[in-house]
Amino acid sequence: MITRAVTESILRNLNVFPAANIIGPRQVGKTTLAKYLQTRLDKPSIYLDLQDEQDLNKLASPGLFLREHSEKCVVIDEIQRLPPLYSQLRSLIDERRDPARFILLGSASPSIIKGVSESLAGRVFFTELMPFSLLEAEGLASWQVHWVRGGFPNVLAMPDEDLVAEWFDSFTRTFVERDLRELGYNLTPSLFSRLLRMLAHLHGQLLNISSLANALDSRSATVNQYIDLLEGGFLVNRLMPWYANLGKRLVKTPKIYIRDSGLLHHLLRIRNYDALLGNPAVGASWEGYVIEQIMRVTHRKWEYYFYRTQHGAESDLVLVSPSGELYCIEIKFSSAPVLSRGFYQSIADLQPTHKYVIVPVGDSYPKEGGVRVINLHDFLSTVS
Repeated sequence: MITRAVTESILRNLNVFPAANIIGPRQVGKTTLAKYLQTRLDKPSIYLDLQDEQDLNKLASPGLFLREHSEKCVVIDEIQRLPPLYSQLRSLIDERRDPARFILLGSASPSIIKGVSESLAGRVFFTELMPFSLLEAEGLASWQVHWVRGGFPNVLAMPDEDLVAEWFDSFTRTFVERDLRELGYNLTPSLFSRLLRMLAHLHGQLLNISSLANALDSRSATVNQYIDLLEGGFLVNRLMPWYANLGKRLVKTPKIYIRDSGLLHHLLRIRNYDALLGNPAVGASWEGYVIEQIMRVTHRKWEYYFYRTQHGAESDLVLVSPSGELYCIEIKFSSAPVLSRGFYQSIADLQPTHKYVIVPVGDSYPKEGGVRVINLHDFLSTVS
């Protein structure tokens, strides 16, 4: 299910930009979206899949082939398999700067494809397509199932937990052993897999690269590079600390989260909702799930931080809206949340416009200090 808002936004931008680059992890519907966009364009189009050897061979001389189709919109799927193509596209666009010349699909962020940002700067707009959010999954799964399994469409549709586990095993193996190698990264798969599983156990905690490197018997530079690749592959997210100088001794280390909750639970060997409720990681899992859902509905156009001082003031999430409004948010997996002194101290420090406690379900109601308790679904509806 691709939302209408995403589709219309891409079509609107294609009326101006020569190229669209739709990025996101595998199996989220990028190809489906691109083929639907072809039916909505006001010009003919062709589709090339670079996993298909025949299509890949067509681009052996890309300038020659693409100039023959300059009147069409050319959709190029799995473009990360051919990074040099980006510089060729720049030349073609500069020769003829028509709108909607190219739709590019990729399973890697431009940050880990060498030279992409420089090649197409000002010529392309990026759209990040991720697994179904909670709001997008309505009608497909309950919030409990969505939380446990995550938002990948294939996973949500699977009939049993064994198939889910096999799917995630294949997904991570493909990312490590094929996708990153195709991008030219020489990795140690066993180290990469151990790091990913270790990050799952550190989900929601401060990221200490030196400690991770020691635990993995590796170098800090290697661990840092691998985390960059995981972030560029849309698997993890680093939440940065609030940076403003408030005269406080602020924590300056980012927190690490596995973005898709289903992948997190697979790495932690949590197979269903009952097992999750009995696991010590349930609170951290809920925190990361809430943060990811908020990022999804705000389309990552807001600013996202956490706030923590060395004297105990803490807010799980600090949001800055495009208009500059500040939100302080506490995330609790509880129907009757008890707020800490540290959260109230963060409110006193930051003086936010909005103060919320996000819980799984239940009616919204006020607490002392202007704080409002609200369930996740209702909060997402207010900021989307």
